[in-house]
Amino acid sequence: MTKEGSAISAAIVDQDPTGHVGGEHRRHSSAVNPFRQPGAVWAVAFACVVSFMGIGLVDPILPALASKLHATPAQVELLFTSYLIVTAVAMLVTGWVSSRIGAKRTLLAGLVLIVIFSALAGASGGIGQIVGFRAGWGLGNALFIATSLAVIVGSASGGFAGAIVLYETALGIGIAMGPLVGSLLGGISWRGPFFGVTTLMAIALVATLVLVKKTPVPATKLSLTAPILALRHRGLLTMAVTALL
Repeated sequence: MTKEGSAISAAIVDQDPTGHVGGEHRRHSSAVNPFRQPGAVWAVAFACVVSFMGIGLVDPILPALASKLHATPAQVELLFTSYLIVTAVAMLVTGWVSSRIGAKRTLLAGLVLIVIFSALAGASGGIGQIVGFRAGWGLGNALFIATSLAVIVGSASGGFAGAIVLYETALGIGIAMGPLVGSLLGGISWRGPFFGVTTLMAIALVATLVLVKKTPVPATKLSLTAPILALRHRGLLTMAVTALL
């Protein structure tokens, strides 16, 4: 064995008495733990839970809205339709926005809109107003969702894979808890779920503002047609069509 080889071997043993190369085993083991993250990641993950919770939050209060606001079934269903359509369409322009003001500002703008429109929906006196405010809520949701994963990945200490796991965990918890939280708060008042989101998102807004570091504005500005042009890639087009169906 050469002197260089002996020196490397000695360094390996010194760094890791168990014989794992250079302590790399320990570093790898700790790095893949998705739940050992800085506060910024947890702040955004919490906001993700509340954001995805908003999808099914109104489902348990639909009968109460129909009876107390004298809404037709079609009007009640518009609470979902307006929210989801605006979210889907607005997703096409979030890249354009984020490339000009940065990911953190886009994230905060989305959170502010959710706080405002969920509060307005809770204070509304008619089904038409709630439908309109749910649409505004969907706009804020699009700005937030489209950039939250990028912010989590950029702030995470557990690597890209760990950030994805944490994001998907927040997604699953939020979707699962939406109807449950909606029914609990809806048992108090049909306004409860809306004001509940307002309160939780306001907390997430403050935490994100304080804990997430400022993100630089990208050097390359995306065009409004970039999402459409991206569909030229066959794999992405196939995935998009499958998701649509």
